[in-house]
Amino acid sequence: MSPNPHVHVHIDLNKIRSNIEELRRCTGRSVIAVVKADAYGLGATQVAPAIADLVDGFYVFDPAEAIQYGLPATGRRTIAMLCASDDPKDYLLHRIQPVVWDAGRAKLLKSANPILSVDVGQKRYGCEPKDAKAILQAGDIREAMGHAIRLDQVAILRQAVEGTGVRLHAAATALLDQPEAWLDALRPGLALYRQAVRISAPMIDVRDSTGPAGYTGFVTPRHGLIRCGYSNGLRRGPCLVNGQRRKILEVGMQSAFVELGPADRLGDEVILLSDGLTEDEVAAAWGSSPHEALFRLAGTGVRQYSN
Repeated sequence: MSPNPHVHVHIDLNKIRSNIEELRRCTGRSVIAVVKADAYGLGATQVAPAIADLVDGFYVFDPAEAIQYGLPATGRRTIAMLCASDDPKDYLLHRIQPVVWDAGRAKLLKSANPILSVDVGQKRYGCEPKDAKAILQAGDIREAMGHAIRLDQVAILRQAVEGTGVRLHAAATALLDQPEAWLDALRPGLALYRQAVRISAPMIDVRDSTGPAGYTGFVTPRHGLIRCGYSNGLRRGPCLVNGQRRKILEVGMQSAFVELGPADRLGDEVILLSDGLTEDEVAAAWGSSPHEALFRLAGTGVRQYSN
């Protein structure tokens, strides 16, 4: 479905910049910005140019994303995880560095300056640690990475390439508070976008209730409706109305019931995400990850940007 015009998704590009600046200041490391999945749903074509001067490069899932988002025009390199072509020219043309995890592809793509991915525990998109040095040699590779969420996984990456002198990065958002994980560069995604998004929808109906309401027969003294439903990615969980913590009580296909207080009125904003209602809080209610909560909520409405 197309974005819901009744939901406002405001993205503060300056906040994303300040998040990156803070990471660089606190760690002394360069930042490889994860902008896969359209910058977690925030719009990579707007986000990437706004932060290009602050980052070492970008990280995406596949080369098609890099081209679609116009990343080559930023002048920064892009690391692409899942690469199908074995022709180095396909990557050099677009400033893309392919990720490899076997010696054969490493050798074929040597001139494209590939990056080695070591499997440190996820059992996907990476070589066995014992094979890392042979693959580095086959592709004359000077940079290696891993997908780590724990320090013991960072240690596996270190040990796999010990003595080679290659540049390393493994620290995504989950490890940014661990100096041992910083290595030579950071590769965060969610941390770039925290507190940079505000998502809201106006109340289109307000009612006092004396009995069961909705399909589920919920009971609450007062409720309202917003024009946002599960077809837009919304789920039951927390929200804010006039600065007060409320609940999304029931989600229909294109609308949702919202718990209200006595002072809440027609037209008041229902905040679905903001600096006062984080991705972590929403994810806890959804039983999902904050990454999923951000992506789904960012896709509920029409994106607007400010600098």
